[in-house]
Amino acid sequence: MLRPWLLTRIPRRSRGFTLVEILIVVVILGILAAIVVPQFSGAAETASDTALKEDLRTIRAQTLLYSSQHRQIGPGFPAGNPSGTPTETLFVNQMTRYSDDLGNTSTSKSTTYKYGPYIIYIPPNPINQLSTVRVLGTGSFPTTAAGTHGWIYQPSTFTFASDATGTDSNGVAYIDY
Repeated sequence: MLRPWLLTRIPRRSRGFTLVEILIVVVILGILAAIVVPQFSGAAETASDTALKEDLRTIRAQTLLYSSQHRQIGPGFPAGNPSGTPTETLFVNQMTRYSDDLGNTSTSKSTTYKYGPYIIYIPPNPINQLSTVRVLGTGSFPTTAAGTHGWIYQPSTFTFASDATGTDSNGVAYIDY
């Protein structure tokens, strides 16, 4: 059965888009893409830089909190003795476990081990993806990164920095953050 309304002709103007109209739209989309894409091309690098700054801010604040609860001695020293040799293992344990006022650590909280933990884990450096900490004794703090660890820490001065080599998009070295 034929339906008469199916046989009516559709006027030329309402059939669809012409090739010229489609080309105009494609050109406009191309121009918009050329404007927008470069603005987002550096977004991943900027995100890593921002994450690095935030990780540094957090860990620096937590090392200062640790020292305020442990006789003004930074994490990393054995048994709260600033004349002892600081180590990465001591630093990590003192930051991620419960501790007493001398910095001795325990995995469980008690009346003796009532401080901490200050962070859950040492985060990987967002630039070089390493989470190890190069713990320094006394002496000068390096001015250039070696890139062998994620972080550099000197407990005697409470200095915590990135060990990632290179610079951000503004030319600032990551160790100088």
